[in-house]
Amino acid sequence: MKLLFSESKSDYSLYLYPYVVWGYPEGSETPADFFEQGFLPSLPALSRFYLCRQLRLPLGQWKPDSENRRVLRKGSEVASELVERGKYEFTAARRASWLAFAEMQFGAGSMPQSRLDRLMSNPVVSHLLRFFDSNTGEELGTVLLYLEGNRVAYYYFSFYDLTKKSLNLGILMMTKAAEFFAAEGFKYLYLGTCYSEKALYKTQFLGVEFFNGHRWSNNLNELKYLIRSVPASHRLDEPDYLAYLEGGLEAAVATGTFRVVERTEPSHPESIIRER
Repeated sequence: MKLLFSESKSDYSLYLYPYVVWGYPEGSETPADFFEQGFLPSLPALSRFYLCRQLRLPLGQWKPDSENRRVLRKGSEVASELVERGKYEFTAARRASWLAFAEMQFGAGSMPQSRLDRLMSNPVVSHLLRFFDSNTGEELGTVLLYLEGNRVAYYYFSFYDLTKKSLNLGILMMTKAAEFFAAEGFKYLYLGTCYSEKALYKTQFLGVEFFNGHRWSNNLNELKYLIRSVPASHRLDEPDYLAYLEGGLEAAVATGTFRVVERTEPSHPESIIRER
């Protein structure tokens, strides 16, 4: 994995000089290697990834809790079908429906047709999970997915019928996806980023984890602190935040998954790489 650090907005008064961390695959590395280290796809061709605060659900021992079961019972007549992208009929009607959904849910211009078409023609969407009424066959929603072996199921974008308010399709589809991929033997379901109160609905599953910059954590109080507080400077300089890290800063250093080593190459004798 090659890392680049793209400079972002700085605040000299607080000694903040941020960099966005981009990862580029090397050799036999696959996207699953990046997901496991806290990265999400930055380009639909899966040629670049970015490090972020994201969520994942370990599926090995996962079971629905009482609230998950309530959601599943309420949507018991909603069925699902996993379809490879190459076999999925991406019709004009579906495109128009998804674009209208994005306008209403995310705001004007958030999902132009060119972006949607680019996603649907690139490796970042390998499969789609289609939801429909088991009695009538009426299509209710679709999730764009990236699947890799049994290591990664990435719940990317979801589109659904906003008129079916009683079904609460957004939560139902995610819960059914967790149930489906757990039954299929997948290791993790990746649920995207979590930087706002609005995104906390993704934490409705027992055992859900988030990447905090140096490791995966299942401490949801830590996550809520990060969302609900504004850092005065560096998070790892804040005593209030360090209180959420068992062992404090020293433990964060000890458990961190990133390190750099020197590697001698003919053209770059002092190049620095990241070692997993």
